Amino acid sequence: MPKPAAIVGQTILYGAFAAFIGYFATAPTYTQIPNDVALIKLSMSHLGGRECRKRSPEELAKLPPNMRAPLDCPRGRSDIKLQLELDGKPMFETVMHPTGLSGDGVSTVYKRFEVKAGTYQLAVKMNDNLVNPGFNHVKEAQVTLKPAQVLVVDFNPDKGGLFFQ
Repeated sequence: MPKPAAIVGQTILYGAFAAFIGYFATAPTYTQIPNDVALIKLSMSHLGGRECRKRSPEELAKLPPNMRAPLDCPRGRSDIKLQLELDGKPMFETVMHPTGLSGDGVSTVYKRFEVKAGTYQLAVKMNDNLVNPGFNHVKEAQVTLKPAQVLVVDFNPDKGGLFFQ
């Protein structure tokens, strides 16, 4: 049978441990971003284009019947060039490379930018086939960001390409 002093000592130690855990469960307060800041998250995964060429009738005739696809497409995909501008000033620019051993996988980027809450002119430009000059996907909009708001920039061909959410 434990002695009364051991029971009291155990109670004090358990109480101190519970108070320690209880304090750090609620304090100090943690804020992910400051109160007057909003986030812009650039998060996208996209397959770059491929440069296919049409085979000539002579080339098709030389191939076995089961290999006579009219288009000859390389396995590898193009790099993707991406630009993000805020109020006409470049904020981020990158070239995303395709993944995979043969360079035939998806190109991915994830970046987050902390900006002061307010109204901005946001422009995102993307070229998913670097054989063609310029940008074939462009999205520009005036966005109003509230404190602690998160604006996601993504790409989905089913939603018309680049979009802000």
